[in-house]
Amino acid sequence: MDRTNAPRRLPRLIGRLAVWLASASLACALPAFADQLGQHNDLVNKFISDMHADPLVADCAAHGNFVASTSTAFDHVEFPPSSFDSAHAAVTPWNDSFDEGKQKVKVDSIVTVEGLGIPQGGGDPSQLKFRCGYVGAQMLAFSWNDPVPPLRAHSTASPGSQGARGKHAASGKGSKKNSGGKAKGGATNKSGAKKSKSSGKAVTAKSSAKKSTAKKAH
Repeated sequence: MDRTNAPRRLPRLIGRLAVWLASASLACALPAFADQLGQHNDLVNKFISDMHADPLVADCAAHGNFVASTSTAFDHVEFPPSSFDSAHAAVTPWNDSFDEGKQKVKVDSIVTVEGLGIPQGGGDPSQLKFRCGYVGAQMLAFSWNDPVPPLRAHSTASPGSQGARGKHAASGKGSKKNSGGKAKGGATNKSGAKKSKSSGKAVTAKSSAKKSTAKKAH
């Protein structure tokens, strides 16, 4: 009985172990997410209460601060009170796609806000512009003038390889021409063979006719 039940118990144990591992990883991730969410909310409340920022502008600025802090170029972003005036921040009704790239999601409003990116290790701050797309109070899209764009794949093709391709292409054309010549030559040979066969038949017919007349004469 134990041997027959062992194969059935093994998948159950594996399933329970997978569920436990998933719950453990989720439990470890939840505190970090809660900390990030708490920091975000604290920053939003600070911008609204201390700098009289619009709630959507404050939310966009807090998200921009988090994204910029994950960059290799900046330690954090500073938002002086001037970041939230009409010259550096705006909420624009949109009702269209956020952009024409990967973020084609339709949004109701677009929020723009500017801040100062503080480099890692010190140095002169950089002017950063954040752009957020919202439907109601929910952010659905985000972009910013990241000074560290993603790396582009470099082409591995070289002039030598292109020259080699050209040589192969030229040799291919020559082979086509040669093959064409062979085909034509083959056609002429076939026609010549047909003519020789027909002439041979005519000769044999004449010779047989001569033999028959000769027999009659004898």
